[in-house]
Amino acid sequence: MISSNKPSLRFHPFILLFISILSVSISSIMIKFSDTPTSVAGMYRLFITVIIMLFFVPWKMFRSIEMNKKEWSIVILAGLFLGLHFLFWMESLVYTSVASSMVILALQPLFVMTGSYFLFKERVKLLTIFCLIVALLGSIVIAWGDIGISKDALIGDGLSLIGTFFASAYLLAGQKVSRKINANVYSIFVFFIGGSVMLVYNLINNFSLIDYDTSDWTYFLLLAIIPTIFGQYIFNLLLNSIGATTVSVGIIGEPILAIILAYFLLGETISSFQFLGGMMTLIGMGMYFWSKSLKYKVQDVTD
Repeated sequence: MISSNKPSLRFHPFILLFISILSVSISSIMIKFSDTPTSVAGMYRLFITVIIMLFFVPWKMFRSIEMNKKEWSIVILAGLFLGLHFLFWMESLVYTSVASSMVILALQPLFVMTGSYFLFKERVKLLTIFCLIVALLGSIVIAWGDIGISKDALIGDGLSLIGTFFASAYLLAGQKVSRKINANVYSIFVFFIGGSVMLVYNLINNFSLIDYDTSDWTYFLLLAIIPTIFGQYIFNLLLNSIGATTVSVGIIGEPILAIILAYFLLGETISSFQFLGGMMTLIGMGMYFWSKSLKYKVQDVTD
């Protein structure tokens, strides 16, 4: 764990971004295989993460926080956005396919880029827009054969779209306060608030909070460790160094990694649409990160 508000990264930020995208890409497969309510899984995913992280964060970090009421309100909003993102996106997988949900999630960079322009006055180059369009078209091609048109699929797609909006707002809020609060402390606060959002939802819907099998608790723990600590936490860690837009662009690669994982773990075949779309997405992302790579040298982000 780090000890200052500006993260001290021992690896190139793009390497960390790849690790985080790989980690979160596993979550959709895990969610599909579980019969537990998605809101309960999401709640324990975040609460268990908080418990684990508390063992590694010195209490002096909490005492050294210097933020005003407005900045604290942004942290609270970020936690609410995260909880709502998990609530809507995880529930969308009950109604629609992973592929359809992933395509909608690929819209996240467009939302974040728009927000970054108004909040941080970040200018967008034509090359960046072109790269994003290529990557987004690739994501659409990947899911073309799996996109559903049934009533349930449309409900799931709508939930995924709402979840994507909240995920974008979460990243933008995090970037807004990333220079004011340590990434570890920030993650603990937003994960706790996000888990509390789902706790309230579970109580309102009278979902059981403890009546689960050992396999379910193992599933909750794995969700906390893999897609949250090695995924969402690293996203928070990178906000101060590469920004919300670049983090969100990396998320476009999640469908490709999910397809590769499904091939090796589930024995699923890779269709021609998936291969073609994957190549388009990789080309678009590759061009984007190549244009950004000159700004992020290893010596600028290491101790």
